[in-house]
Amino acid sequence: MGLDDNLAQEAGQNTADEAIKVTDLHKSFGTLEVLKGVSLTAQKGDVVAIIGGSGSGKSTLLRCINFLETPTSGTITVSGEDVEMRADGSPANRRQLERIRTRLAMVFQAFNLWTHRTLLENVIEVPVYVLKMPRAEAIKKAKVLLDRVGLGDKAETFPSFLSGGQQQRAAIARALAVDPSVMLFDEPTSALDPELVGEVLTVIRDLAAEGRTMLLVTHEMKFAREVATHIIYLYEGRIEEQGPPDAVFGNPKSPRLQQFLKTVGW
Repeated sequence: MGLDDNLAQEAGQNTADEAIKVTDLHKSFGTLEVLKGVSLTAQKGDVVAIIGGSGSGKSTLLRCINFLETPTSGTITVSGEDVEMRADGSPANRRQLERIRTRLAMVFQAFNLWTHRTLLENVIEVPVYVLKMPRAEAIKKAKVLLDRVGLGDKAETFPSFLSGGQQQRAAIARALAVDPSVMLFDEPTSALDPELVGEVLTVIRDLAAEGRTMLLVTHEMKFAREVATHIIYLYEGRIEEQGPPDAVFGNPKSPRLQQFLKTVGW
Protein backbone atom coordinates (compact mmCIF):
# COMPACT_ATOMS: atom_id res chain seq x y z
CA MET A 1 0.00 0.00 0.00
CA GLY A 2 1.40 3.40 -0.98
CA LEU A 3 1.79 6.48 1.21
CA ASP A 4 -1.33 8.11 -0.26
CA ASP A 5 -3.33 4.96 0.40
CA ASN A 6 -2.10 4.86 4.00
CA LEU A 7 -3.04 8.49 4.55
CA ALA A 8 -6.47 7.94 3.03
CA GLN A 9 -7.05 4.91 5.23
CA GLU A 10 -5.98 6.80 8.36
CA ALA A 11 -8.25 9.72 7.44
CA GLY A 12 -11.17 7.34 7.00
CA GLN A 13 -10.50 5.72 10.37
CA ASN A 14 -10.28 9.11 12.06
CA THR A 15 -13.58 10.17 10.53
CA ALA A 16 -15.21 6.91 11.60
CA ASP A 17 -14.05 7.55 15.18
CA GLU A 18 -15.55 11.04 15.31
CA ALA A 19 -18.49 11.20 17.70
CA ILE A 20 -19.21 14.86 17.07
CA LYS A 21 -17.73 17.62 14.94
CA VAL A 22 -18.60 21.30 15.03
CA THR A 23 -17.30 23.54 12.26
CA ASP A 24 -17.26 27.35 12.25
CA LEU A 25 -20.31 27.67 14.48
CA HIS A 26 -21.79 31.15 14.85
CA LYS A 27 -24.72 32.24 16.99
CA SER A 28 -26.18 35.72 17.31
CA PHE A 29 -29.06 37.02 19.38
CA GLY A 30 -30.11 40.11 17.45
CA THR A 31 -26.99 42.26 17.20
CA LEU A 32 -25.18 40.34 19.94
CA GLU A 33 -22.81 37.74 18.50
CA VAL A 34 -22.30 35.10 21.19
CA LEU A 35 -20.40 32.45 19.19
CA LYS A 36 -17.89 33.71 16.66
CA GLY A 37 -16.74 30.70 14.68
CA VAL A 38 -16.22 27.79 17.09
CA SER A 39 -14.87 24.49 15.76
CA LEU A 40 -14.24 21.34 17.76
CA THR A 41 -14.07 17.59 17.30
CA ALA A 42 -14.64 14.87 19.89
CA GLN A 43 -13.55 11.35 19.08
CA LYS A 44 -15.39 8.39 20.55
CA GLY A 45 -14.48 8.13 24.22
CA ASP A 46 -13.24 11.72 24.51
CA VAL A 47 -14.22 13.89 27.45
CA VAL A 48 -14.02 17.51 26.29
CA ALA A 49 -14.27 20.04 29.13
CA ILE A 50 -15.33 23.54 28.10
CA ILE A 51 -14.28 26.27 30.51
CA GLY A 52 -14.50 30.05 30.50
CA GLY A 53 -15.99 33.02 32.25
CA SER A 54 -19.63 34.03 32.42
CA GLY A 55 -20.88 35.15 29.01
CA SER A 56 -18.14 33.39 27.06
CA GLY A 57 -20.66 31.26 25.15
CA LYS A 58 -20.19 27.89 26.86
CA SER A 59 -23.83 27.01 27.45
CA THR A 60 -24.90 28.53 24.13
CA LEU A 61 -22.42 26.23 22.38
CA LEU A 62 -23.98 23.12 23.93
CA ARG A 63 -27.50 24.33 23.25
CA CYS A 64 -26.65 24.95 19.58
CA ILE A 65 -25.13 21.49 19.24
CA ASN A 66 -28.43 20.02 20.45
CA PHE A 67 -30.49 22.63 18.51
CA LEU A 68 -32.13 23.92 21.65
CA GLU A 69 -30.83 27.15 20.15
CA THR A 70 -30.74 27.61 16.38
CA PRO A 71 -27.22 28.30 15.13
CA THR A 72 -26.79 31.33 12.90
CA SER A 73 -24.36 29.43 10.68
CA GLY A 74 -21.87 26.57 10.72
CA THR A 75 -22.12 22.79 10.51
CA ILE A 76 -22.71 20.08 13.12
CA THR A 77 -21.87 16.45 12.42
CA VAL A 78 -22.92 13.60 14.72
CA SER A 79 -21.41 10.14 14.21
CA GLY A 80 -20.47 11.13 10.66
CA GLU A 81 -23.91 12.48 9.75
CA ASP A 82 -24.26 16.18 8.96
CA VAL A 83 -27.31 17.85 10.43
CA GLU A 84 -29.23 19.27 7.48
CA MET A 85 -29.45 23.04 7.92
CA ARG A 86 -30.97 25.89 5.97
CA ALA A 87 -29.03 29.02 5.07
CA ASP A 88 -30.18 30.68 8.31
CA GLY A 89 -28.88 27.78 10.40
CA SER A 90 -32.27 26.29 11.23
CA PRO A 91 -32.73 22.52 10.86
CA ALA A 92 -34.01 21.54 7.42
CA ASN A 93 -35.13 18.01 8.23
CA ARG A 94 -37.19 17.73 11.40
CA ARG A 95 -37.31 13.94 11.33
CA GLN A 96 -33.53 13.73 11.00
CA LEU A 97 -33.10 16.20 13.86
CA GLU A 98 -35.37 14.20 16.16
CA ARG A 99 -33.37 11.06 15.40
CA ILE A 100 -30.01 12.77 15.95
CA ARG A 101 -31.20 14.34 19.19
CA THR A 102 -31.66 10.88 20.64
CA ARG A 103 -27.89 10.47 20.22
CA LEU A 104 -27.21 13.71 22.10
CA ALA A 105 -28.41 13.42 25.67
CA MET A 106 -28.23 16.68 27.60
CA VAL A 107 -27.99 17.15 31.36
CA PHE A 108 -28.97 20.65 32.43
CA GLN A 109 -27.95 22.91 35.30
CA ALA A 110 -31.44 22.84 36.80
CA PHE A 111 -32.16 19.09 36.40
CA ASN A 112 -35.34 19.66 34.29
CA LEU A 113 -37.09 16.62 35.70
CA TRP A 114 -40.87 16.40 35.37
CA THR A 115 -41.98 17.20 38.90
CA HIS A 116 -45.36 15.47 38.57
CA ARG A 117 -43.77 12.14 37.67
CA THR A 118 -41.72 9.69 39.69
CA LEU A 119 -38.05 9.11 38.92
CA LEU A 120 -38.95 5.88 37.14
CA GLU A 121 -41.52 7.68 34.99
CA ASN A 122 -38.97 10.40 34.18
CA VAL A 123 -36.42 7.85 33.00
CA ILE A 124 -38.78 5.79 30.82
CA GLU A 125 -40.49 8.78 29.14
CA VAL A 126 -38.26 9.15 26.07
CA PRO A 127 -37.53 5.43 25.53
CA VAL A 128 -41.26 4.61 25.57
CA TYR A 129 -42.83 7.60 23.81
CA VAL A 130 -40.03 8.66 21.44
CA LEU A 131 -37.97 5.51 20.83
CA LYS A 132 -41.07 3.25 21.05
CA MET A 133 -39.37 0.83 23.41
CA PRO A 134 -41.75 -1.69 25.01
CA ARG A 135 -42.76 -0.33 28.41
CA ALA A 136 -41.69 -3.43 30.34
CA GLU A 137 -38.24 -3.30 28.73
CA ALA A 138 -37.94 0.44 29.46
CA ILE A 139 -38.89 -0.08 33.11
CA LYS A 140 -36.35 -2.88 33.52
CA LYS A 141 -33.63 -0.72 31.99
CA ALA A 142 -34.64 2.34 34.05
CA LYS A 143 -34.35 0.40 37.30
CA VAL A 144 -30.84 -0.69 36.34
CA LEU A 145 -29.85 2.89 35.53
CA LEU A 146 -31.33 4.31 38.72
CA ASP A 147 -29.48 1.69 40.71
CA ARG A 148 -26.31 2.59 38.83
CA VAL A 149 -26.49 6.22 39.98
CA GLY A 150 -27.32 5.20 43.54
CA LEU A 151 -31.07 5.78 43.38
CA GLY A 152 -32.39 2.25 43.09
CA ASP A 153 -34.55 2.73 46.19
CA LYS A 154 -36.03 6.02 44.92
CA ALA A 155 -37.72 4.80 41.72
CA GLU A 156 -41.24 5.64 42.95
CA THR A 157 -40.23 8.95 44.55
CA PHE A 158 -41.16 12.34 43.11
CA PRO A 159 -38.32 14.80 42.43
CA SER A 160 -39.53 17.35 45.01
CA PHE A 161 -38.76 14.86 47.79
CA LEU A 162 -35.10 14.53 46.75
CA SER A 163 -31.99 16.60 47.27
CA GLY A 164 -30.49 18.53 44.37
CA GLY A 165 -27.70 15.97 44.06
CA GLN A 166 -30.20 13.13 43.87
CA GLN A 167 -32.24 14.99 41.25
CA GLN A 168 -29.15 15.57 39.12
CA ARG A 169 -28.16 11.92 39.38
CA ALA A 170 -31.69 11.03 38.26
CA ALA A 171 -31.29 13.41 35.32
CA ILE A 172 -28.10 11.57 34.36
CA ALA A 173 -29.96 8.24 34.51
CA ARG A 174 -32.65 9.73 32.25
CA ALA A 175 -29.96 10.85 29.78
CA LEU A 176 -28.40 7.37 29.75
CA ALA A 177 -31.76 5.75 29.02
CA VAL A 178 -31.50 6.58 25.30
CA ASP A 179 -27.99 5.05 24.92
CA PRO A 180 -26.58 8.35 23.62
CA SER A 181 -23.52 8.63 21.41
CA VAL A 182 -22.58 11.87 23.14
CA MET A 183 -23.57 13.26 26.52
CA LEU A 184 -23.75 17.03 26.93
CA PHE A 185 -23.38 18.37 30.47
CA ASP A 186 -24.20 22.04 31.04
CA GLU A 187 -22.58 22.93 34.38
CA PRO A 188 -24.23 19.95 36.09
CA THR A 189 -23.11 20.96 39.59
CA SER A 190 -23.67 24.73 39.46
CA ALA A 191 -27.11 24.56 41.12
CA LEU A 192 -25.98 22.25 43.92
CA ASP A 193 -24.97 22.96 47.49
CA PRO A 194 -21.22 22.33 47.93
CA GLU A 195 -21.72 19.15 49.96
CA LEU A 196 -23.74 17.59 47.10
CA VAL A 197 -21.29 18.32 44.28
CA GLY A 198 -19.10 15.30 44.93
CA GLU A 199 -21.85 12.71 44.48
CA VAL A 200 -22.67 14.02 41.00
CA LEU A 201 -19.03 14.33 39.96
CA THR A 202 -18.47 10.71 41.05
CA VAL A 203 -21.16 9.52 38.63
CA ILE A 204 -19.68 11.58 35.78
CA ARG A 205 -16.19 10.30 36.61
CA ASP A 206 -17.49 6.72 36.39
CA LEU A 207 -19.05 7.44 32.98
CA ALA A 208 -15.73 8.84 31.75
CA ALA A 209 -13.95 5.70 32.96
CA GLU A 210 -16.40 3.63 30.90
CA GLY A 211 -15.34 5.48 27.75
CA ARG A 212 -18.47 7.61 27.36
CA THR A 213 -18.09 10.52 24.96
CA MET A 214 -18.89 13.73 26.79
CA LEU A 215 -18.86 17.48 26.28
CA LEU A 216 -18.79 19.03 29.71
CA VAL A 217 -19.26 22.70 30.51
CA THR A 218 -17.95 23.09 34.03
CA HIS A 219 -16.49 25.49 36.56
CA GLU A 220 -14.93 22.61 38.51
CA MET A 221 -11.33 23.06 37.35
CA LYS A 222 -9.78 20.27 39.41
CA PHE A 223 -12.38 17.83 38.14
CA ALA A 224 -11.86 18.97 34.53
CA ARG A 225 -8.13 18.39 34.78
CA GLU A 226 -8.59 14.93 36.28
CA VAL A 227 -11.32 13.63 33.97
CA ALA A 228 -11.08 15.43 30.63
CA THR A 229 -9.00 14.29 27.69
CA HIS A 230 -9.15 17.76 26.11
CA ILE A 231 -9.78 21.25 27.46
CA ILE A 232 -11.32 24.15 25.53
CA TYR A 233 -11.13 27.67 26.95
CA LEU A 234 -13.75 29.99 25.48
CA TYR A 235 -13.37 33.75 25.61
CA GLU A 236 -16.01 36.06 24.17
CA GLY A 237 -17.35 33.42 21.79
CA ARG A 238 -14.05 32.14 20.45
CA ILE A 239 -11.69 29.34 21.41
CA GLU A 240 -8.83 31.24 23.01
CA GLU A 241 -6.80 28.15 23.90
CA GLN A 242 -7.21 24.39 23.88
CA GLY A 243 -5.20 21.27 24.44
CA PRO A 244 -4.53 18.41 26.86
CA PRO A 245 -5.39 19.17 30.50
CA ASP A 246 -1.77 19.18 31.68
CA ALA A 247 -0.84 21.76 29.05
CA VAL A 248 -3.86 24.03 29.50
CA PHE A 249 -3.74 24.02 33.29
CA GLY A 250 -0.03 23.49 33.79
CA ASN A 251 1.38 25.81 31.15
CA PRO A 252 -1.30 28.15 29.76
CA LYS A 253 -0.08 30.30 26.88
CA SER A 254 -2.87 32.87 26.64
CA PRO A 255 -2.70 35.77 29.10
CA ARG A 256 -6.50 35.67 29.24
CA LEU A 257 -6.47 32.02 30.25
CA GLN A 258 -3.74 32.71 32.79
CA GLN A 259 -5.88 35.45 34.32
CA PHE A 260 -9.00 33.27 34.24
CA LEU A 261 -7.25 30.47 36.10
CA LYS A 262 -6.03 32.94 38.73
CA THR A 263 -9.57 34.26 39.09
CA VAL A 264 -10.96 30.79 39.80
CA GLY A 265 -8.19 30.13 42.29
CA TRP A 266 -6.13 27.74 40.20
